[in-house]
Amino acid sequence: MRIEGGSARGIELKAPPGRRVRPTTRVTRQALFSMLEHAGCEYEVVLDLFAGSGALGIEALSRGASHADFVDNSHECCSVIRLNLQRTGFTDRAGVYCIPVRKALEVLSQKYDLVFLDPPYDDASTGDTLSALSSSTLLGPSTLLVVSHGARHPLVDTYGTFVTWKRRRYGDSHISIYRREEQ
Repeated sequence: MRIEGGSARGIELKAPPGRRVRPTTRVTRQALFSMLEHAGCEYEVVLDLFAGSGALGIEALSRGASHADFVDNSHECCSVIRLNLQRTGFTDRAGVYCIPVRKALEVLSQKYDLVFLDPPYDDASTGDTLSALSSSTLLGPSTLLVVSHGARHPLVDTYGTFVTWKRRRYGDSHISIYRREEQ
């Protein structure tokens, strides 16, 4: 798994061992960042929830984000994220939080421009997490929520003031992007 664009392009990232973590594929990451770029989306501060290897947040840093926070409940994943941040030279532009996502929504205080959620596909609580996130103080008026999910637990079109902006399918992976409903 390599960084696909920006200043760290080509640097190989480590993935946590085993099948518990499903890194976002190269094709999906390329398509996702292409969608964001072509839509003129700007993001300075990024939050990567269920971060796994940290590939999505690190890709955002490589493409110009000034800061990214990574949240994962697994100590093994957090160690891999720290290693990947060292490999790419982004350690000083990142925070790693080894806590459950719900706890992170309570303790983080930054406003994020872009939030990635990449929970396990068998996690039936993704919609609940989106609802909690949409009502949190972590999101600004132009924040985008990017959710990777499987078909087994489909997402609804609206979470709080966030509505579906784009949906794509790449094999077993579904990407749903939400933005604030225009007032």
